Order: sequence, then structure tokens, then C-alpha cells
Amino acid sequence: MLQETLINACRAGGAVLEQFFNRHDLRISNKESINDLVTEADHASEKVIIEVIRQQYPDHFILTEESGEHPTASNYKWIIDPIDGTVNFANGIPICCVSIGLEKDGKMLMGAIFNPILNEFYFAEKGKGAALNGHPVHVSNKADVSSSFLVTGFPYTYVDMPNGPLECFERFIRKGIPVRRLGSAAMDLCWVAAGRFDGFYEHKLNAWDSAAGFLLVEEAGGKVTDFKGNEYSPYQPHLLATNGKIHDEMLQWLNGEKQ
Repeated sequence: MLQETLINACRAGGAVLEQFFNRHDLRISNKESINDLVTEADHASEKVIIEVIRQQYPDHFILTEESGEHPTASNYKWIIDPIDGTVNFANGIPICCVSIGLEKDGKMLMGAIFNPILNEFYFAEKGKGAALNGHPVHVSNKADVSSSFLVTGFPYTYVDMPNGPLECFERFIRKGIPVRRLGSAAMDLCWVAAGRFDGFYEHKLNAWDSAAGFLLVEEAGGKVTDFKGNEYSPYQPHLLATNGKIHDEMLQWLNGEKQ
């Protein structure tokens, strides 16, 4: 029932995303900065997702991007991003998705990510692998960073810091390593899991950005840590997700140990 509810909730949110996509009358507002957007579709998607979950599990804890925490005493927590990649979505760019992770006792149990525009539904369950539209996916086999295809993201409010987003980005591109910035961390993680990218790193993520996606990467055979190589937690900001083969070398690049 948990898996069915997760899938139904993700598809319900995706139906809302598809309904509002490319609409010229879409209502858009700003959050903390001019390009940190929220749309009426974000709120509508969040509403239907919560409704689907509450129908089956009214006592479960819910954490969602737009309305925050809906705390309970349950050991289950649903971590929801009703639209990841909102700026893309608001501008008619189809790199956007619904992302929902389900946590039990502080450990990620299942994750689902749905991009209805590209018709890509990703699902992973701990210990049971990762799938795209019902077919197993696996990470890539690249063995060195110099030949890898990477993806990253920048925070909307950039803070100048040692080994910050711009400094790391420059380090890679000065060596001719292709790095993309697509604007949806959840999709970036899906595409590492599917072997399209060899690695993804980002300096500042929230739990709803990565909860489902990091499990997908791990279940597809990849590795996910913070920037120090520690076990990943979606409740801290730094994320490195790779195919596993380039992980240690990527940590060296990110920490300025390799130029």
C-alpha cells in the first residue's frame, strides 16, 4: 500500500504539472529572491499530493517545500517537492518534475520522481533497485573525471565562499570537462541513475530536492555522499552523486585537492 500510495501521489502531482505547463496565464510569484519562484501549479500539485497521502495515511509526518512541516508522531515521513525546477516550468522548459521521498525511522525507504512532459517516471525502493517507466536503470561506467559528463546547480542567493559553486565550476571547465546546469536537482539525480550523467554535485540543497533522487542513484549502483565523503543526509546542504567509479576523484576536485 505504501508503494501504491507513493506512485499515485506522484502521478497526481504530475497531472497537475502537465495541466499547467506552458500556460500563458500561469500565476507566478517570488519567494526569497527575484528568481526564486513559486507558481499556482506548485500549490495545486502540493495540495493533491497531500490529499492522496492523507487518504491512506492521515497520521504520517509530511515535509513539503511550499507549506513546510506537517508534523506528527509517526515514524514515516513523506518529503515532497511538488515541482522541482519551477523556473524551468514557469518558462516552458520541460526539465521539471514532481519528487517524493518516503522515509521510515530516518532512513529513505522509497522514492518516486515523475516528469510528465518527458513521460519519465522513476521509482526506487531500498534494496530493490531503480527503474524508469518500469525498466531497470543503472549508472554509467566512466572511470575518470577527465572523460566524464557532469551536471551541477547554483543556489539563487550565491554566497562567496572557498570552494563555492563558481570556483568549483571554473575548476572543471578550465580543464575542458563538460558540466551542465539544467535547473532541477531531482532530474539531475535521475539522469545520474540512468547513466546519462556520470556525476552531479551541488552546494546548497534542501531535503525535498534530493530525498527521492539520492535513493535512485544508490539503487542504480551509484554512490552519494556529502563533500567530505560522509554518508549522505538530505538534511545537510552538500551533495555529490556519481557512478561510484569517479567518486573519490570528484571529492578531490570539489575540495581543491586536484586542479
